[in-house]
Amino acid sequence: MRVKPSTLDRLLKPLHRWIWADAGRRARKLLTFAETEADGGRDLARAAELPRDPLLRRLYLLHAQDEQRHADLFARRGRELVALHGAAPLVEANWLAPGERGLDDVRVEQHKDEALLAFLHLSESAAAGRFAAYAEVLEADARTREVFSRILKDEVFHMTYTRRQLARLAPRDQGVRLWQARAGRMFSAYLRIAVALASLFGQALLTLQYFVLLPPFAALARRSTRRETQGFVPARAPTSMTSQY
Repeated sequence: MRVKPSTLDRLLKPLHRWIWADAGRRARKLLTFAETEADGGRDLARAAELPRDPLLRRLYLLHAQDEQRHADLFARRGRELVALHGAAPLVEANWLAPGERGLDDVRVEQHKDEALLAFLHLSESAAAGRFAAYAEVLEADARTREVFSRILKDEVFHMTYTRRQLARLAPRDQGVRLWQARAGRMFSAYLRIAVALASLFGQALLTLQYFVLLPPFAALARRSTRRETQGFVPARAPTSMTSQY
């Protein structure tokens, strides 16, 4: 199976090229991908303990091992880039160039095998398309491009086995399961965008308050300072220590 970038990623190819052109940003993003892959591997290892189907348990365990190996590859290359080029810039652009979402903190214990397989299939398909897009824009960094190419082969296997196992376990409901998983991913994406927009709005509002509300108080404070007597001020007359008056 040959994985191609999605239509959106093809349209955003100049933007992806700009994001990955900076070596420091590239290093930070690879280290972030490593954390996500490692977290997904832990979730899959936990998921491998749940099914009664021995084939599904073995596939989940293989998938978990692949995710951990991907984490090691990303982390190793990220550390190499940090050693060569230093830290990442302030703008990492995670919105525009995300890695694999992993299980998005899904509680695997609360999902049936069919639902989890549908979610994994869509997640792996999206990640494979993004990794293919990133590999295409990394002409100047052959080693990082090789990392994506190696990982992409495993992503193809993950896409294939999740789709086949979903068809085996739910031959009649596989379309419904995929639709439900797609709706859940869209809702998660909506929440991420809503949180990001709320954070951006909050920062803009606080900045506006700083420049609009703070200057009048600063002016009043300076005016009050000018009214105060300069130098030493005579002490007050002592009060009686034997009377409240």
